[in-house]
Amino acid sequence: MRGKCDASSDWRRCLADIFVSYSRQDRARVAPLVAALEAQGWSVWWDPEINPGEEFDSLISRELEGARSLIVVWTPQSVDSRWVRGEARDAADRGVLVPVRFEHAKLPIDFRALHATDLDDWNGDRGHAAFVSLCKALEGKLGAPKPAPVPARKSSQVSICVLPFANMSGDPEQEYFSDGITEDIITDLGKVSALSIVSRNLAFSFKGATGGVADIGRQTKATHVLAGSVRKAGDRVRITAQLVDAARDSQVWGERYDRDLNDIFALQDEISKAIVSALKLTLLPQEKQALEQRATTNAEAYKLYLMARQFWLRDNERNNEIVIRICKHVVKLDPNYAQAWATMALAQWNLFWQADLAYEDLEYPAKRALELGPHLADSHAAWSATLRSVGKFGEALEAADRAVALEPESYVANRLAGLSCMGLRLYDRAIGYFEVAANAMESDFTAASFIVQACETKGDVARVQAAAERTMKRIEKIVADDPGHGRAIGFGVSMLVTLGQKDRAMEWATRAHLVDPENANLQYNLACAMSLLGEYGRALDILEDVVSRSSQGMLSWIETDSDLDPIRSDPRYDGMIAGARDRLALKADVQPA
Repeated sequence: MRGKCDASSDWRRCLADIFVSYSRQDRARVAPLVAALEAQGWSVWWDPEINPGEEFDSLISRELEGARSLIVVWTPQSVDSRWVRGEARDAADRGVLVPVRFEHAKLPIDFRALHATDLDDWNGDRGHAAFVSLCKALEGKLGAPKPAPVPARKSSQVSICVLPFANMSGDPEQEYFSDGITEDIITDLGKVSALSIVSRNLAFSFKGATGGVADIGRQTKATHVLAGSVRKAGDRVRITAQLVDAARDSQVWGERYDRDLNDIFALQDEISKAIVSALKLTLLPQEKQALEQRATTNAEAYKLYLMARQFWLRDNERNNEIVIRICKHVVKLDPNYAQAWATMALAQWNLFWQADLAYEDLEYPAKRALELGPHLADSHAAWSATLRSVGKFGEALEAADRAVALEPESYVANRLAGLSCMGLRLYDRAIGYFEVAANAMESDFTAASFIVQACETKGDVARVQAAAERTMKRIEKIVADDPGHGRAIGFGVSMLVTLGQKDRAMEWATRAHLVDPENANLQYNLACAMSLLGEYGRALDILEDVVSRSSQGMLSWIETDSDLDPIRSDPRYDGMIAGARDRLALKADVQPA
């Protein structure tokens, strides 16, 4: 992100010549265009960096207003985004809009009078006629490009893979703590611009691996590997860590720390700074400040939050009440802990999905998370979940897109963006989001299963088969470890149907019903599976019970879910949906003012 600035300015905070407005799903397509424009000498703002405490909306507004031109990238995905259309409208009103188009996207009606440069065939060629035409249009607004300003410092080729710290506490239940410490160190090192960090998902795929550190470095293309262990006993914690040069297979730095648990935050700072020092790097002032900022200073709140987060990521409905209970205790310890509020909201979203809870109960923690942590992807994801829970899929998608912009690889943000797209029947976009989510967490089966459903609507038989096989392998592993994981069993029924294993699907359906008969979401997944299997009577029987206790959000989802399309023409379906609408309308009428 480069811009016009003097020698004393922070180059990452300067305003750019060109603001690029695009759908997050088109990021891979936009990146070569940005590179080509920067090679011409213009500065481009397109992929926001948010500093802790900074308002996302105000950052967008500042850059949008300061940019001397705006390129809107019209694609079948972006034309559906009110976010993109709003930015384009603002630029058009100021006379700085330069539209480009891919896939012969049908432009929004109020932009069809403006010429859009078609870039389908340019393939990154700066000599291509279409790109030359785009540059001429930009020169008309910006003048001829000048040599791009050189950043204050360039990224080095140093990259680190942070392996999951081993839990040495003698208690498997303490795994959440060692994993949490690892993730926080990954996050901290990611704040250092001179470092490239191997993704959390790739790093965690080596958990328990027996291969050598140097070999892991080669596999991840990391120049260095950080390995360590955590031992927590009561209020004491011992952390050992060593940084290894992967090419030489030699230790660069190593240390053992024995501290009181209350010193955990200072200890994390110390480890990160020691690594930077060992690599002979210099922290920028704002990076030093970012490393010292913590979501909470309460060690007990931090420990409990890590536990709640681990329960939530296991993706089992029965954990939601546990997560909410822990997070409520956490925010009593630290009322300003934004991540705890966000995780509480995400867990409550799952309960809202199953039962008809008051919307205000869900809305408050999500709003609180946004107030305290507008720079956090989880805060915007929590608000997306809140909107989706009442069937506001379009607004939910916009909130999820803001979360993805803040943290492109975020599991929860991409999962919610995909679910919102499914509610809007934007299946191509949904697949893109779900792929990111499924790749971000190896144990995920929810996002992976929705890839199957979205591909089914497109008739992509080969991809459906491959995606279903991948999802079923993940589900089988989870159920082997936790035979009572109702959510995984329910999704497994649908995957078995897709794979043509009818007998096994029916066995799993019986098992699911017995394992968790009161789980509305599980029963709903069974209804979907029966619908796909052609067992329409059984599907309607199951669905009738689910609909009778559905919330408004669940009803909105039922009315859009493609899995139920085979039974929508049945009079029983119309009757149960009408009855649910009447029930919800009556409840709304009797709510106190």
